[in-house]
Amino acid sequence: MLDDFLRDHDGVVTLPQAKQAGLTQDMVDSRVRTGRWIRCARGVYFVDDRPFTDSARVRVGVWSYGRHAVATGLAAAWWHGITKYPPEIVEATTPHASRLRVHPGTKLRRRDLDPADIVERRGLRVTALALTVVEAAARRGGGAKLMDSALQRHTELRDLWRAHLRNKGRHGSPAARRLLIAAADGARSEAERLLIKLLREAQITGWKANYRLGRYVIDVAFPAHKLAIETDGWAFHSDQADFQHDRVRQNEIALMGWQVLRFTWLDLTEYPQRVIAEIRFAIECRSGASASFRTGAAR
Repeated sequence: MLDDFLRDHDGVVTLPQAKQAGLTQDMVDSRVRTGRWIRCARGVYFVDDRPFTDSARVRVGVWSYGRHAVATGLAAAWWHGITKYPPEIVEATTPHASRLRVHPGTKLRRRDLDPADIVERRGLRVTALALTVVEAAARRGGGAKLMDSALQRHTELRDLWRAHLRNKGRHGSPAARRLLIAAADGARSEAERLLIKLLREAQITGWKANYRLGRYVIDVAFPAHKLAIETDGWAFHSDQADFQHDRVRQNEIALMGWQVLRFTWLDLTEYPQRVIAEIRFAIECRSGASASFRTGAAR
């Protein structure tokens, strides 16, 4: 019975769980003295006959705060499989009335979670999927990319809003709200505003917003260089029809002698310097090509 439990729980066991499996306090102490078990925290042990995996580390981090603790933030996101990167710091939440000391390698938050926002996965209490996405996206290392990815595969926007509204006032709530608002309209209009803001801050001139070319309106155009900049919203808003339309549009613009650069909302928010660098490089290349063409024509 104990061996099955340890196999299913990454080699981690609490004292109450060990006693439920038939061990006494003396038997647990004996295993610790002989080095078969490692005491990771008060009442939490790791059986040292297997690798200490990231799953074991997260489990220890949460269980070290007692049976009411819940994995939250990026720890919960990784546990749910929303992100492939295990958390450097294990975030756990305990009831507001708890008075616990923070353990190394963990971050403790105290608040009372709604029962609807707690689930059990592989024997570990974690925040439910919707709240996990909302909170993890607001953490450093999460961001819009995590929320967009989750909306493509795991959950729906209305569920994220419900979880957010049930937990107003929590850490990261304003940032999460901004992401949810951006997600609501696909962030397309916001992406255009961000692009224009970046161009102005970089003091890049010669562009026109909403420039008409044939039957299309280009988000931002550099007419002198025949350079078109197009912005995209969040991937979860796109479908096959949108994808096909964008490809037809881009091909027609290119056939008119224009170069097209596409940037997503994520590019503009997470990698703004790279966006500006690519635009500058494209302008330089188009300027050089234009100069070469004029020189050749003069000859």
